[in-house]
Amino acid sequence: MALSDSVTTCLSPPVHYVICKLGFEKTDPYDIHNILSENGEVCWQTVTEHVCYLESDGSVDYIKSIRSLGPVCESVHLHFKSLTKEQFAVQYALWFRWTNCAELFLKVFDVLQYTQTTEVALGLMKLTSCLERALGDVYLLIGKDCPFLLRDLLASEQLAVVFGQAVMNVLRVFIGSPYGLNLRNVLWHGFASPQEIPAKYCAMLLFLTAGLGQLLETYLLQTKCSLIHRPYVTFTGFEELDVFPGNHETLSIAEELVKQSSFVLKLMLPYWMAALTAFKQSRYADSVILLLPQLELGLRLLFTRANKCPNRLLTAEPSALYTTFDEMLAKHLDDEHVNQLPTILEEPAMASEFLWDFLNHQEGPRVRDRLSHGEINLEAFPREVANQIVAFAITLLCRFSEEDTFAFKEHVVIKPLMDCASCYRSRFHPISRLKKQVLECMKSIHLWLELPTVPEENMKGLEGNTEASYLVLMISEIVSELQPYLPLNCHSSADPINSVLAERLLTELCNRHVCTLYSPKPVLEVLVILRQISAKCHQVSQQVIGSTELRYRQWVSKTLRSRQRHNYQRMLNSIKFLSPVLRLILVLITLELVNIHLVCKKNPFDYQQYLKFLKLVLQFTENLVTYTSPEKNKWDETMELTNKVLVKIRRISERKLTLMQLA
Repeated sequence: MALSDSVTTCLSPPVHYVICKLGFEKTDPYDIHNILSENGEVCWQTVTEHVCYLESDGSVDYIKSIRSLGPVCESVHLHFKSLTKEQFAVQYALWFRWTNCAELFLKVFDVLQYTQTTEVALGLMKLTSCLERALGDVYLLIGKDCPFLLRDLLASEQLAVVFGQAVMNVLRVFIGSPYGLNLRNVLWHGFASPQEIPAKYCAMLLFLTAGLGQLLETYLLQTKCSLIHRPYVTFTGFEELDVFPGNHETLSIAEELVKQSSFVLKLMLPYWMAALTAFKQSRYADSVILLLPQLELGLRLLFTRANKCPNRLLTAEPSALYTTFDEMLAKHLDDEHVNQLPTILEEPAMASEFLWDFLNHQEGPRVRDRLSHGEINLEAFPREVANQIVAFAITLLCRFSEEDTFAFKEHVVIKPLMDCASCYRSRFHPISRLKKQVLECMKSIHLWLELPTVPEENMKGLEGNTEASYLVLMISEIVSELQPYLPLNCHSSADPINSVLAERLLTELCNRHVCTLYSPKPVLEVLVILRQISAKCHQVSQQVIGSTELRYRQWVSKTLRSRQRHNYQRMLNSIKFLSPVLRLILVLITLELVNIHLVCKKNPFDYQQYLKFLKLVLQFTENLVTYTSPEKNKWDETMELTNKVLVKIRRISERKLTLMQLA
């Protein structure tokens, strides 16, 4: 029997006991009126009495607390099932407003009426993410930097001030602590199957959220504060997120693939089918929320096979590590052995790079973080992003399909997906971002050719500036020395730093593949500096464009005073060497980029010397930004500064410190 068929749970025995059995050990019925007043308010004092504490240190005794709260949760669930939607809305809708997504909580109530296990799990994932976001807004009433992790947020003094420590301890029994039910994490990391999440815990969190709203209203009235909701994060740059083509036909094929693929555990099949259905119904956030944990679980299944550690398929005890995306995408395991997962992926770089791009890289969409921490408006989740996640999931389903894989791969609507997958390259790794920065900066500098300028004969002192000519000559000499390190098709006996040739050279270099996986610390440190240099160059270019256009308009309208005319003249002289020096810097940092992994071969002393060189160039570009700003307009100083740095660059080049020379 295949592993995907034989697995009956992904919860370790202790965790399975805590979630599925512990809260059911007490069977005595509990009167809802003990915790719910006649006017619909939550009796927090009674609720908090069910939280038990250890005699040894006074911390929460999670086992006893879950056992004690079990009948309370059951009572709340039965109470909700006795209400109509209208009754529930009248009684509770007001108390959900503080979450900024009251409608979502009302929909979770609808789910509880029918107890469809997959929908309950989905409702709980959405509820916990929105609750976390709302609690973060409350935290900011008092604190400054909201904790990123839910467990730290719930343990914060700030929330204890607003709600009371006893109330926060109730919440921690359900979410945020690995010693409690930890419902959020076992769902978002793909450990819990639909039937393993009791609906009564979802009902209880719905009830507690309303109770928090009641406590918060009292606090706001007492302190005369107003709760301000942070704006939602919105996805931008859809062209960069557009990897896979969209085709509705793939969904019907995906439904067949799900049933055959060894990537899917059979007990998790309902999640997959619900995710595909949600996409068809244009519920894009729901589709992605359901899929992401299953992608993590599928990769964990492959990970445990490849690294021969079947026990890692299960969620571990609170004191032990459980396997998440971060570890599965790492080069080494926690015991320093090499991670073998890439060896069983046909396109290891593609799978890892896509996941890093869409989930982890700071400048990527970070889809899972955004969704699980409530940072996105679920109603406005873009189809474009959901399509990429669904398509990527289909390629993994196909790759690990047990029957007639070739037929699926060559299917007319699947083959384009597989082709896109096979040639995917990271778009949000710092290496990829630097390439994009360089090319955008070069385009900006290229615009200088189109800037309107005063004819030289109309501007006294503009023609024949020897200092500018000397700097251009120095730049050309440095570039000539770079010829051995340039691609053969970019060698030129003509002016090697003219705009067209430089653009061609930079395009050629940026098209070269540079490994983005498993970048060691020195590589990332160097990338930070290179990106800062590129950003400063772009800023200088934009400032020159703005100043040139402004001064030309003023010259044409004859509104320049005498001093301004002289300054305009110096600026036009400076442009003659600023354009080539910026292009030189772009060429230098791009040559370093394509050889960046060689930095790991430098000994500690040489590495520090190399960093000093890069910081010298960075300091130069920072000074250029200052001198070329509209407020400063220090064009003579710009010339002097450039002369000094070019001399230093030549000296450093002679010492062969650069990575291109090491190559």
